Amino acid sequence: MTRYALLIEYDGGRFFGFQRQRDMISVQQFLEDTIAIFTKHPVIIHAAGRTDTGVHALGQVAHFDTPCLLDPYKLKGFLNHYGRFVGVSVHKIAVVDDHFHARFSARERTYRYLVINQHAPSPLWEGRALHMPFSLDHERMREAASFFIGHHNFDSFRSKHCQSSHGFRTLNNIDIQDHAPFLTVTVKSLSFLHNQIRIMMGSLLLVGQGKKEPLWIKHLLDNPDRTQSGPTAPPHGLYFEKVTFESDVFA
Repeated sequence: MTRYALLIEYDGGRFFGFQRQRDMISVQQFLEDTIAIFTKHPVIIHAAGRTDTGVHALGQVAHFDTPCLLDPYKLKGFLNHYGRFVGVSVHKIAVVDDHFHARFSARERTYRYLVINQHAPSPLWEGRALHMPFSLDHERMREAASFFIGHHNFDSFRSKHCQSSHGFRTLNNIDIQDHAPFLTVTVKSLSFLHNQIRIMMGSLLLVGQGKKEPLWIKHLLDNPDRTQSGPTAPPHGLYFEKVTFESDVFA
């Protein structure tokens, strides 16, 4: 068996998440079905992260095994020929050893949330960024965001449908950058809880609007209670940006 890794970009607005769903189109379904046509046998795709419905990806990584010796260049062209019709692009394909696993070999995952902060909506960014017509205090948001860094119980910031046995996670970094009219929030961790970043964003936006104080975030971490935190921000502003491994898989 030979293992192939893929670097993938996709428009999450066209799919019901990454993971294969019954009777609903997913990124995994597209990849498995299309690769199976190329290899002439079924394949199973393993991804670094299972993005939800509407969440985009710039640097999703996945892998599959096959007894066939494939030409990565031809496979990439084949996938991109069909992917352009559904919103999927494969940037790179590489042969990796059988110790590599897209999910379990990951050392860090990077997500970015994009806000377009201006009074009028942008038709060019509809479905690509969260439109926020209210003024945001970026310094207050940065102060609040600093409390997220480190090892905490994030029960206040996870969906009630989250299947994790506990809410503890370690956030490596969170960075807020202003490139008017865009505000980008970049978050890095080994792993995240279900809807964690979107609930963090919904809470930070309340701080940015002056509806909550920055110390409110610390209180939510010290006193976990999902009913007390902010709303879940819409999925279309969230991007799975990058997966970091011990070495560059696609070098």
